[in-house]
Amino acid sequence: MSGTARVETLAAGVLEGDRRALARAITLVESQRLEDRPAAEALLARLLPQSGRSIRLGVSGVPGVGKSTFIEAFGLYVIGRGHRVAVLAVDPSSKVGGGSILGDKTRMTDLARHPAAFIRPTPAGGTLGGVARRTRDAMVLVEAAGFDVVLVETVGVGQSETAVADMVDLFLLLLLPAGGDELQGLKKGIVEIADLLVVNKADGDLAAAANRTAADYRAALHLVRPPSPPWQPTVLAASAATGEGLPAVWDSVERFRTLMAGEGALARRRAAQALAALWAEIDEGLRAAFRGDPAVAGDLATLERAVVAGALPPAAAARRLVERFIGASPKDRG
Repeated sequence: MSGTARVETLAAGVLEGDRRALARAITLVESQRLEDRPAAEALLARLLPQSGRSIRLGVSGVPGVGKSTFIEAFGLYVIGRGHRVAVLAVDPSSKVGGGSILGDKTRMTDLARHPAAFIRPTPAGGTLGGVARRTRDAMVLVEAAGFDVVLVETVGVGQSETAVADMVDLFLLLLLPAGGDELQGLKKGIVEIADLLVVNKADGDLAAAANRTAADYRAALHLVRPPSPPWQPTVLAASAATGEGLPAVWDSVERFRTLMAGEGALARRRAAQALAALWAEIDEGLRAAFRGDPAVAGDLATLERAVVAGALPPAAAARRLVERFIGASPKDRG
């Protein structure tokens, strides 16, 4: 099968909602093989006009907060409201094989079996912020397949959770019930990019603590600049185990979407995200070209050793290498 025919076959399958075609399409766009990039880019270009009509939600939180349990319960609730839900769950990567080691399909069994849901575990591969590089591309594909709510689950709270905030409409941060002065996340700055904060496990003996924690965060948010004007960040308490509070979470998501779309803020956010993705690809492409350039390769190891030994300032070594790269002819770079 020619490359063009392959792309058209995959595109037709995705648009028809064929799960196997969707899975193969995501595998193609996630491929790191250079020979797969032309087909992947052609497929994305073919399906891009059919995407963009979903609500994109990023979900993060500290380990143990119950992200997968929450996503399953929330996803099933949203499906019950007549939506189709896709979950792009980014797992920590195996250092041996590079594959997903947690396997969200085994942790969201009820959601995984539902015909209106699609779950795709993806290895993070060391990507900054715990978000796989091609997660944005996968979103295009699941949207083209008809999923109108897309949840991106990150590995956890890290130094660059802005990576997920830069590709979704609403960033949802899950929190654990805690003491009044234990505003976890606030010190890390992650609260500053959260549009919706949900204190999970608000049931049983933890219900009172969860409600107190929610109140503490509401008070603290007055000191934080809203990340998505004109929307004001909302704090809720919910229980993935009992379902309590999930309707309020979904109501907040819908209010966010209505307000942001009505003000034109959603379109501006997505446009800015597309430009950010463009420059991220340029940065990554230039870095790869730089490392593979013959003019750079000859001096790279030597200059790295000089920097490590303290014999040469990093800035001086970088300048020399950049000059080698810029001085190399396009023909030399292949």
